[in-house]
Amino acid sequence: MASSRWIGIGGIAAAALALAACAPGAGDATGSGEQETPTEVSTDLASLGEITLTVWDQEVRGGQDEQMTRLNEAFQDAYPNITIERNSQSFDDLETTLRGALTGNDAPDVVQANNSRSVMGAFVGAGLLRGLDDYADAYGWTDRYAPSVLAMSSYSDDGTTFGEGHVYGLPQTGEVVGVFYSKSALADAGLDLATVTGSWEDFTDSLATIKDSGATPLELGNLDGWPAVHVFGPIQGQFADPQEIATLAMGNTGGTWLTDANEEAAATLQGWVEDGYFNDGPNGTDYDAAWADFSKGSAAYLIAGSWLAADLEAAMGDDVGFFAPPAPAGRDLATTGATGLPFAITANGPHADAAAGYLDFITSPDAMTILAETGNMPVNDTAALAPATGVNKDVFAAFGEVTTTGHLLPYLDWATPTMADTIGAALQDLIGEQSTPGEFLDTLEADYAAFVG
Repeated sequence: MASSRWIGIGGIAAAALALAACAPGAGDATGSGEQETPTEVSTDLASLGEITLTVWDQEVRGGQDEQMTRLNEAFQDAYPNITIERNSQSFDDLETTLRGALTGNDAPDVVQANNSRSVMGAFVGAGLLRGLDDYADAYGWTDRYAPSVLAMSSYSDDGTTFGEGHVYGLPQTGEVVGVFYSKSALADAGLDLATVTGSWEDFTDSLATIKDSGATPLELGNLDGWPAVHVFGPIQGQFADPQEIATLAMGNTGGTWLTDANEEAAATLQGWVEDGYFNDGPNGTDYDAAWADFSKGSAAYLIAGSWLAADLEAAMGDDVGFFAPPAPAGRDLATTGATGLPFAITANGPHADAAAGYLDFITSPDAMTILAETGNMPVNDTAALAPATGVNKDVFAAFGEVTTTGHLLPYLDWATPTMADTIGAALQDLIGEQSTPGEFLDTLEADYAAFVG
């Protein structure tokens, strides 16, 4: 499925926690990748006996870790027969270790898995994740979540169709990629927010103004390749048609990277490098080091995801703000975003019923409140839970504006099983001025065309 607007906030209704004794459904508990004949599932967690539930997540930063800690404690208080054994790793470490864990004899019960074809799609195709349709029926998840949100964690049995088929995971949070800025840095350069955010042209003009003032406009840590995807995606959204971007990002047929709009986007990113708008050596700078440096005043802007809001506010206080990249004249607001990594149930995990109850608990309406209290942006009830002040007020507003009046564009590395590596390396070459914009696009087109062909 290709859509230029992936998360609709308006009208999302949160369902109450369902606690029926058991309910029929159609899930894949065999690890075969094929949906079985409907089986009964239990939602009566207290009757399951003494259980240790192993959960792997990547919620390692301040506010992320705090919300998981609070939710896990509340879950164990509600169900003292179930002990949570949590394994929390960085995003990169989890990506590296998860494949081996799912195929081993001691698979965790619950894991966070990247929505992309290369991760969730591959796991589904290999029969390593359990289809959740039966639990979705039992707990009312289709009432809690908008269809467009569940589509982001849905695949066909063989993992080849993204956005349709069976639900394989539930996200807690929404995400939007935008521009974190230092209020004091803008003031030092003689700029104000209204001027900077008037249009895309105003924003790009501000880069030159900041550079001329003697400061660094943009901070980027692209050592691992993937952070630059979150810079190129919002740039691409200002030039290319949103529907065309979605077609490419979801790996659907009918798209091509070889367009004038995509070349203009690539040339813009490389032009920022040539003009000296980034910190020295972005390809050799670690992602976490980059945002930490930004929080200490190294640059005026950091183009990154909303998940950094809590940590940046903790470090910068009222000095940090956030806005969605302003649109060029005559175009709609558009930027990269989606849901946070969904929580999934492994096919080989021994406690599917307890795992499903855990997923229901950490995505409940009460959980959404805890997410907001800890500085995270809940995927449901977002507008109602927006804080009154602080950077997350800006983040929630940007997320709401993009999803209701603009286009929230899927991550480009979702497109094919190999696109994450392909676009990461290609962006390093583009930023390192080792390839031209045309060569960059040729590399992406080869990957995409091979997959859809």
